[in-house]
Amino acid sequence: MTSCGEALARLLEAYGVELVFGIPGVHTIELYRGLPATRIRHVTPRHEQGAGFMADGYARVSGRPGVCFVITGPGMTNILTAMGQAYADSVPMLVISSVNRTEHLGMGQGRLHELPSQRNLAAGVAAFSHTVLHPSQLPEVLARAFALFAGARPRPVHIEIPTDVIRAPAGDLDLRPRPLPRRPAADPASVAQAAAWLAAAGSPLLLLGGGAVDAAAESVALAERLDAPVVNSVNAKGILPPGHPLHGGENLAWAPLREALRNADLVLAVGTELGETEMYPDPHPVRFDGRVIRIDIDAEQLMRGFAADLPILGDARLALAALLEKVPAGRRGGATRAAAMREAVRSLWWPAVAAHRRVLDAVDEILPGAVVAGDQTQPVYGGNQFFAPAGPRSWFNSSTGYGTLGYGLPAAIGAKLAAPDRPAVALIGDGGIQFTLPELATAVEAGTPVVVLLWNNRGYGEIRTCMTDAGIEPIGVDIHTPDFIGLARAFGCRAASASSIDELRAQLAATAAETRPTLIEIDEAASWLA
Repeated sequence: MTSCGEALARLLEAYGVELVFGIPGVHTIELYRGLPATRIRHVTPRHEQGAGFMADGYARVSGRPGVCFVITGPGMTNILTAMGQAYADSVPMLVISSVNRTEHLGMGQGRLHELPSQRNLAAGVAAFSHTVLHPSQLPEVLARAFALFAGARPRPVHIEIPTDVIRAPAGDLDLRPRPLPRRPAADPASVAQAAAWLAAAGSPLLLLGGGAVDAAAESVALAERLDAPVVNSVNAKGILPPGHPLHGGENLAWAPLREALRNADLVLAVGTELGETEMYPDPHPVRFDGRVIRIDIDAEQLMRGFAADLPILGDARLALAALLEKVPAGRRGGATRAAAMREAVRSLWWPAVAAHRRVLDAVDEILPGAVVAGDQTQPVYGGNQFFAPAGPRSWFNSSTGYGTLGYGLPAAIGAKLAAPDRPAVALIGDGGIQFTLPELATAVEAGTPVVVLLWNNRGYGEIRTCMTDAGIEPIGVDIHTPDFIGLARAFGCRAASASSIDELRAQLAATAAETRPTLIEIDEAASWLA
């Protein structure tokens, strides 16, 4: 007899799933019965939040959905924070949970892990949340999830299966994957109108968000065709290669970039919501005096945030490719305008950015092509201003979107599993790492030699500064600082501190020969960072 749980494993494999993050529990053991018969690898985090963050990092690097198995009740509530981060940043994630037996749902009888409505809890951080009430529903519900990942705005999907349904016979199910839709192309009339406006523009500007991450070649080609400066969001870093003369900047908190947008006679905004988390440390409304063309795969998003004179619904890569066929080349002084924007912004960087550049320049030099997964920590805020990765899907962090702590370490583990041949770096603070520190054990167990750069300012330094600036006596921010090097070694990692920039380079270089994770502690107060 093939059970519904075994059928699930075979269907996931058929849709190309290679990895599942999960913590087995009494309610989910039947989900695991079929895994050994597939090629799917299972990684066991130390907390369901870590599972979600690993799935997130895996998805951001690979472009494929990260998949999680979690138990009923506390497993589900634990992963909600990670789903919130993925939802805010449009990251594909499939969370499959158990739920209490069908006849017990909604009864409130004090069953193990019982919630009044687990599905409703998940629905707020998911594209959809569905309860499978019979094995026959499983192929269709899974197909809906993978269709969304393939053809729409990617966001988490939650599927829960009652424990009795997981065990139910499913031998008659069709376990072949359903053909999935391709992403929608833009309306030809809208493309023609956009092309005419772009051709006539004298000072166009491109604004690229995370929705353009798979359209790097088309974005660069169109910017060069138009000779137009490019402003990118954090999640769009790497679309333009390092040092590209049309790169104008990436933080709209700075007035020179907002002024450039306002002064452009046409702005082409692709896959961006212009969220306030892209405007650290001081978000401002963005105004446009010229026309705005907006491209997005989400029809509702086209109406949110800022209005467009021409909204275009469609996949970014397909829409930009269509524009390239119609827009003639022109000279518009793009490199000169972009250089002026860059210089104006650099004059506004806060002094601490200099220290952050020393650290991240060393990473870039010693670990070229690294994926850097960041937490909410000061070097990440600094790196968001200047770090130029070699390509897209290489720099991301939780300071965008939902803004959770503890993300960097497990996300880097997921990133390394997605791209084992690339260095993976977790850039995280001493406060943030204490949220997910046990995931060092997961990294050791999974054989993922991630590099953890631990920025130690002995507490919640950014919040301490905010409280002081607001005239509030700092409370709750000067937390106990443990011996991170000792803890990392206890987990089985290599660990050291960096007392100079040369020592940091040496420690980073030593990671190339490591098969285990390395934690490198950097003291914010060190003289070499002054």
